[in-house]
Amino acid sequence: MSVFPFSRTLVSCVAALAASALPMPGAFAQPSGRQAGPQAGSATQQALARQSCEGLRRAVAEDQKGAASGPLFLTSYRLADPKQGTPLEPALAGAAFTYDNALAGIALLACGDAASARRIGDAVVRAMERDPNAADGRVRNAYRAGPMTEEKAALPGRWDAARNQWIADAYQVSTATGNVAWAALLLLNLNEAEPSPAYLAGARKLLGWIEQRTRARNAPDGYNGGWYGWDNAQRAQTWKSTEHNIDIAMAAAWAARAGGQAEAERQQARTALDFVGRMWNASEQRFNIGTKEDGATIATDGSGLDAQLWPLLAAPEGSCPWMRGLDWVEKHHRFGEGYGFSRNPDGIWTEGTAQAAATLAARKGAAPEALWQLLASQRAGNGLYYATPSSRISTGLAIGPDSTGADFFYYRWPHLGATAWIALAATGFNPFTGKTAATGATPPCPT
Repeated sequence: MSVFPFSRTLVSCVAALAASALPMPGAFAQPSGRQAGPQAGSATQQALARQSCEGLRRAVAEDQKGAASGPLFLTSYRLADPKQGTPLEPALAGAAFTYDNALAGIALLACGDAASARRIGDAVVRAMERDPNAADGRVRNAYRAGPMTEEKAALPGRWDAARNQWIADAYQVSTATGNVAWAALLLLNLNEAEPSPAYLAGARKLLGWIEQRTRARNAPDGYNGGWYGWDNAQRAQTWKSTEHNIDIAMAAAWAARAGGQAEAERQQARTALDFVGRMWNASEQRFNIGTKEDGATIATDGSGLDAQLWPLLAAPEGSCPWMRGLDWVEKHHRFGEGYGFSRNPDGIWTEGTAQAAATLAARKGAAPEALWQLLASQRAGNGLYYATPSSRISTGLAIGPDSTGADFFYYRWPHLGATAWIALAATGFNPFTGKTAATGATPPCPT
């Protein structure tokens, strides 16, 4: 069976990262009281908030290359020590994935560094306005990391002297729907922190692209995976993802609250959220990952950790019955002291383990101390956090339609996206709402 990639940063030319671990039963059996952000958390959680924020600031300082202001994209993967560990895949060197950067921008807001967050937001807006070949409001899956100094947004790639040609990656220059939604969430978070017509307009333009280019009305009605390939031969990704649609639902509902195009955005949010609701598997008390390539047949075999957790963290109206999904996560995604990407995982996925901590803190009031300690143990010497404690973990997914099998992996490389999710979890900041646990980001469910 063909599998589809998620919107996340990683599905690049080769693959990406994840984890391994030790045992910690019953992580989801937490009391229902609410904690007030890291100040009310353990010493480990508070230190994790501080150190992950420092790691993000350090990434900004390293990637700005002396340009202390202006639009900036951050490198997604970098080696802690170039002389040790798994060598970085050439296609990932200097690549700034849109999803990672959106997360990093939101996390920098949570860290109190609005100036750096705005630099990433400004880069997203400029990339939309100055795409090399398109003028339809899209963002690409990745850009070249560093200050934006060229007239057009620079896409990743490298010169291969042996082949005497420029080498680029089809996934990186493509546009996955979930990445567009996360770029919109970044701009909405920025607009919430400091209202800006440019950010709100940018978010709406991104949501408009999603509506115009990815709406797939065949049942179950929702939004498909995006567009893949080189600009002169892109093809629609006709599968639909639970994860993509919860991203769209939350971004569209947020934009609708700002007025203006409210009714169209409310309808978009309803369409996406209705799709997510249809992916709830009541008999198994968990979410199906989405549909197969026909956009109609529900994929019931696999499971993605984020597809299970994000609807709970986002907590849209009517989400309380989904809370039983935490039991599924505990049974099927647990790996040692953390959580893995796929069902019955082969290692710990650091990013997803941070998502679990964020979800527990938001919906149960606290995450276990062992979870914070595991995340803290993944800090690399460069201030970022490893994508996995293992040398490599699998996801069971393919990078793209050109793949011949499940070639999407995570490796033990320091990862911007993992670091951002750790900062969000440790500070109690919810990227889907722009609120912290202390300000009631997530409504309680009846017990």
